[in-house]
Amino acid sequence: MTLPIASDAVHPPQLHDVAPDFRARTTMGMRSLSDYRGQWVLFFSHPADFTPVCTSEFVALARAAERFAALDCALLALSVDSLYSHLAWLRSIRVQFGVDIGFPIIEDPSMVIARSFGMVPPQAPDTALVRAVFVIDPIGIVRAILWYPMTTGRNVEELLRLVAALRTSDAHHVSTPANWVPGEDVILPAPQLAASLDEPGFAGEDWYYRTGPLPDARAPKAKPV
Repeated sequence: MTLPIASDAVHPPQLHDVAPDFRARTTMGMRSLSDYRGQWVLFFSHPADFTPVCTSEFVALARAAERFAALDCALLALSVDSLYSHLAWLRSIRVQFGVDIGFPIIEDPSMVIARSFGMVPPQAPDTALVRAVFVIDPIGIVRAILWYPMTTGRNVEELLRLVAALRTSDAHHVSTPANWVPGEDVILPAPQLAASLDEPGFAGEDWYYRTGPLPDARAPKAKPV
């Protein structure tokens, strides 16, 4: 059974909206999106079980589960098929690939959850648009949305990079440049005062584009006593 909790939303969630809550059956018992408050969530959807592109994604995500866990990011999947179809699909993946899927898969045969997230517009003739990824932060806010066509598998390395970049921006109040990966220089905050333009680290650089290590990495290390 699927029960939308935040069904009073007037539009599908956009960036910085609160993600619609729900309570539904999954392959790991009843789950609510609010169960994941306090950690990041990668919420990703599939239009049907036993589809080849989606199968490849499940295998790749399961193999990267520990890397997401290291980012304090839970994996949560959704498919419009039934719980029993999900269980049969998981068995097939285990037999064919030797991979156990260790994250919950939500059943959504009524498409209530898919519709609440805008994955299935009222005029949609099928569920092909149920190929979305929502990155939700620890307080339940949607921080990133990605959409994929049926023919193109998702890039797990990019999803890991995206979560790491969002966490880094939040923790250090910085931005990340194109193709950034953890450990590389970030985009540092621009100066807020004219007097700051002459401070070390600003002189000789254009005020609006200043890169460098994370601020805490730039700070001098305390000398041992």
